[in-house]
Formats: sequence, structure tokens, C-alpha cells
Amino acid sequence: MSSVGEHGEDGDRLLVAEFALGLLDAQEHGRMARRIAADPALGRELALWRTRLSSLDGEFAEAPAPAGVLAKIERRLFTTTAPARTAFWDSLLFWRGLAAAGLAVAVLAVGYNVYAPRAPLTGQELVAALEQEGSGVKFVAFYDETSGKVRLAALSGSAVPNKDFELWAIKGSNAPVSMGVIPVDARSEVSLSAALKTGFGAGTVLAVTLEQKGGSPTGAPQGPIVAKGAAIPI
Repeated sequence: MSSVGEHGEDGDRLLVAEFALGLLDAQEHGRMARRIAADPALGRELALWRTRLSSLDGEFAEAPAPAGVLAKIERRLFTTTAPARTAFWDSLLFWRGLAAAGLAVAVLAVGYNVYAPRAPLTGQELVAALEQEGSGVKFVAFYDETSGKVRLAALSGSAVPNKDFELWAIKGSNAPVSMGVIPVDARSEVSLSAALKTGFGAGTVLAVTLEQKGGSPTGAPQGPIVAKGAAIPI
């Protein structure tokens, strides 16, 4: 049996990831379990995911489930109408939910490539969690050296009237370099200039400031930092 199913190779890898994370409904879970049992390639993909996820076991202490969780799980498992499926990266609800659980960066770090199917990469990949104490604004940023783009998922925060959020890159002791205005209520993508891409790597700090409408007019941050974080390799 081929490892490429009706969804294509990347689609199958996504389904295995969802299977490992327990995100499939009962019918899909059973169907995927049978495919994995019959396809060695899918079995190896599942084993790889379980190995990745097992590294998280020691990172989080056990805690009792909040009241009402069991009822919600049962409704999800036994509902007769399945909700429309949405790609992970395009689902703001998914990212906000992971942020609330404290797992956004951890999940990215163990396998972002499965959530956003693409050709194999030859360059480095970085991820950063952007937040600031006292601020409700949070982002997760992913950098793909092959494409030279930073992709951002807004986890929390609200738009401010007559203000814009602006993204900055800070390499070492260099002055911040503007990467443009970004939304706080949607995912976004920023292409790095050739100059900024040079030297952009682990340790580069991404910061978000609250600026006047349209962004800072001076090319330097004018408003307060509302979120920041250093990029780390995946």
C-alpha cells in the first residue's frame, strides 16, 4: 500500500500528526489507525511523532482537568455533525487555544513542518514566542530561511483605535529594524529584505511596539514594546 493516500503525501503526514495528537474524531481515528497498521511508512511517521511528543512529558506537571471538560469531550466525540476542518496555520482559534494551554511554541518546535506542508527545507528554521509582562499581546513567529519569510500567528491582543502594531528585528546590539505593520487579530507573513536576512538567526530578537497609525515615521521605535522574544532553532 502506498504512503500517499487520497490527501497526498503532505496530507497523510498531517493526518498522522492529528492522529498522534488525538485531534481526529472517532470515525477518522479508526480509519487512520487501520491505514497506519497496513502502511509501514505511515507507521514510521507515527513513531517519529510519538518520539517528538514524548520529549514534552517532563516539561509539564500533572493538573486536574477543569470542571466541564469531560462533557465537552463527549460532545466532540459523539456529535453527529462534524465541524468544518480548517488548516492549522489558518485557524486563529487553534493557535489561541494552544496559547491558553501554554503549548504553542512547544508544538511548533516538535514539528511545524507537518502543520504547514511544503517542500523539504535546506535552510534553518527558527521559532519565537513574543510576549511582554503586563501586556495582553502575544504572537508566535516562525522563520523559514529558505523562503526568507517570517510567519506570525496572533495569539491574543486587540486592535487599538488609531494605532498600529509594528514588528522589529534586533540583531545583537544593532538598532531595531522595522519589518512593517502587522495585524493583532490574524496571521500574517513578512518577507525579509536581503540586508535583514543577512545575519538573521538564533538569538535575533523580534519585538512588537504600539505605534501611531501607519507605523513609526522615523524608522525607529517610538511607542512601547508590547511583545518580544528571541528566535530559537527548531
